[in-house]
Amino acid sequence: MDTALTTQITNFQTVISLALDGLTSDHSRRAYEKALTNFLAWYTAEGKPGLSKATVQRYKTVLQESGLSPSTINQRMSAIRKLVQEAADNGMVDQTIANGVARVKGVKSAGVRAGNWLTKAQAQKMIEAPDVTTLKGLRDRAILGVLLGAGLRRSEIAALTFDHIQERDGRWVIVDLVGKGKRVRSVPIPSWTKAAIDEWAKAASIRTGCIFRAMHKGGYLDGETMTPQGVHDLVAHYSKALGLTVAAHDLRRSYAKLAYKGGSGLDQIQLSLGHASIKTTEGYLGVEQDLTDAPCDRLGLRLK
Repeated sequence: MDTALTTQITNFQTVISLALDGLTSDHSRRAYEKALTNFLAWYTAEGKPGLSKATVQRYKTVLQESGLSPSTINQRMSAIRKLVQEAADNGMVDQTIANGVARVKGVKSAGVRAGNWLTKAQAQKMIEAPDVTTLKGLRDRAILGVLLGAGLRRSEIAALTFDHIQERDGRWVIVDLVGKGKRVRSVPIPSWTKAAIDEWAKAASIRTGCIFRAMHKGGYLDGETMTPQGVHDLVAHYSKALGLTVAAHDLRRSYAKLAYKGGSGLDQIQLSLGHASIKTTEGYLGVEQDLTDAPCDRLGLRLK
C-alpha cells in the first residue's frame, strides 16, 4: 500500500474527532464513534486495502452477513460517508473517492419495525406501580408520570429542571425544552403529572436545579443529577415487575398513541414530541389506514 494511504489512516483518528464535532446529538455522537471505530478496526485487519467505493461496499456486505438490522447498517454507512467526506474536506483523500463512497447505497428495510405500546390500563398500572410510601417511590412515580404524561425522552427527563415548569394560559407547561437536534419546544403536562412532581419535590426538599436526582440504595438522594441510563433502568424495573416488555422510549410511544386515540390532533402530538417530520410521529402511533371509517367518509359531501 502506498504511503499516502498509510498517512490517511494514521490521521483518521483526528478526522473522527472532526466528524463527531459536527453532530448535535449526544446519542448520534456515541453511535457514530462506535461505528467508525469498528470500521477502522476492520480496515486494519484487512490490511488497509485503500479507501474506495469497493472497500466500503465490501464492508457493508460484511455487516449484512453479520445479521445486523438494516437501520443499524444504514447508520454505520452514514458514519463512514461522513468520515470520508471529512477526510476529503481536509485534503486527506481525493474528493472523487469521497463521491464514490457517498454513492454506496444503504440497505432497504423490509416493512416497518413494530413498536411496543401500553394500553390505557397498562399505563395506569405503570403509574401506580411505585411504592409512594418511600422517597424513591415518589421519585419513580413522578418520572413515569413525565414519560407517560408528556412523552419526554430519557435525556430530556435527566436534564429537566424546576425552571422548565411554568404556568402558561392557565395550565402547567414544560417550556423551552431543548431536545433532539437542538430543537426547542414547549410541552403541556396534565395536572396529575404536575402533582406527582410536586409530591416528590416536597418529600425530597428540593426546589431548584434538576428535578430528578440519583438515589442511594439506602433511600436517600445521591447527587444533584440523574443519568438517562438511570431512567432506562427505572422503567426496566417496573416493566419486569408488571410482566411487561417495554423500555423508556416505549412509554413515549404510548403517550403519543393514547393521546391520538383520545382525539388529539396529529400535528399537536408532533409538536409535543418535538419531531421534525410528521412521518416520524406517524411511526410512533403505528397508524394504519382505517377502511371502515376513512377520511373520505368525513367530508360531508354528496351528490344531489
